[in-house]
Amino acid sequence: MGKRGKPGQRLQNVVSVAMLSEGWDAANVTHIMGLRAFTSQLLCEQVIGRGLRRVAYERDEDGLFLPEYVNVFGVPLSIFQDVGEGGTPPPPPKPSVQVEVVPGRHSYEIRWPNVLRVDTVLRPCLVMDWDEVEPLTLDPMQTPIHAEIAPALAGQADLSKMSEIDLEKAAEDFRLQNLIFRAARKLYLQSANGFSGDKQYLAVQLIRLVEQFLASDKLDIPSLWHQHPVRRRILLAMNMDTVVGHVYRFVRLRNTETLAICFDQERPIGSTAAMRTWYTTKPCAPTGKSQISHVVYDSVWEKAVADLCEKEPWVLAWAKNDHLDFKVRYLYRGSSRNFVPDYLIRLNNGKTLVLEVKGQDSERNRAKRAAMDIWIQAVNEQGGFGQWCFDVVFEPAKMRDTLLLHAG
Repeated sequence: MGKRGKPGQRLQNVVSVAMLSEGWDAANVTHIMGLRAFTSQLLCEQVIGRGLRRVAYERDEDGLFLPEYVNVFGVPLSIFQDVGEGGTPPPPPKPSVQVEVVPGRHSYEIRWPNVLRVDTVLRPCLVMDWDEVEPLTLDPMQTPIHAEIAPALAGQADLSKMSEIDLEKAAEDFRLQNLIFRAARKLYLQSANGFSGDKQYLAVQLIRLVEQFLASDKLDIPSLWHQHPVRRRILLAMNMDTVVGHVYRFVRLRNTETLAICFDQERPIGSTAAMRTWYTTKPCAPTGKSQISHVVYDSVWEKAVADLCEKEPWVLAWAKNDHLDFKVRYLYRGSSRNFVPDYLIRLNNGKTLVLEVKGQDSERNRAKRAAMDIWIQAVNEQGGFGQWCFDVVFEPAKMRDTLLLHAG
């Protein structure tokens, strides 16, 4: 229902006779009216459940979703009894825009491989060029070493029974050798499949390189108070996964022999043509050179990129990575996460540019870029998907220069 060019595109009312078996589906139900007797509360729940789908996902100043309303008449659900008269009527829903794949725009389709992981085949003996290693800054303000805990009663914390947890009193439990081993073991479990030598020897070499990194001038702690041996040890302990991941990033840069792609077996190829229709109340505009009908603006920067892609002749097709499910997995603080870049852009030289718009840089963003660089290298070596490239724009004035750099 409601799809362009198909039966029911202008349908606004649905009369459902067999309420539990008819297969109608609409995401923006605003009114439900019961026209016949209901024989059970289950039927009432099923009917009202047609209106429980959220249409928009805007948040208020507290970070909570804005309420949405459905007007229900003639459905005698027990929880709605004796609600009284009057009350403030709900505000009308904000107008929403349907974002969908436009029929006939097959020439603007962008396809990509769905990669579960990239196995890095390393050389048997790891080497490190310390001149290539970037300094790592550990911000003590981002690593709390004090905490307060209190029991919860009826959903509220009982502050009268609050106690303090001071990590400095448990400093003896933070033995760096043990923490380095545990963090390196996580990387070992992820990288052992791509190691051509003795697998246990990989973890031993990683531990040795991390110890050398901790003793070098590549680690920056911008706080004199945290230079105290006990506080420094606690700070390192709380950030050991970050330290080991930082070292391993440059280990792979120097010791990678080949890259092997592991595809998603259920959906190995992703495409803009496979995007499901969704609705938005955010600022947006129709597109002309994208297979997606509209582009949603989450910031002024993103609008500038979209306008540039629409106007410049060296951009053949583009799409904002919104509801496309294009993501790249990366490791940060010992856990696997998903990096969702902002734009996919096909240029007139045959390259596909993955573009990220970022205002500030951080260690987490550097981990994302490292994983994206490996993804680009692996996909290009695999072949069959064309040439891919990746870039990040940190300044709005350099957007055009960045696109021209890859289009030239």
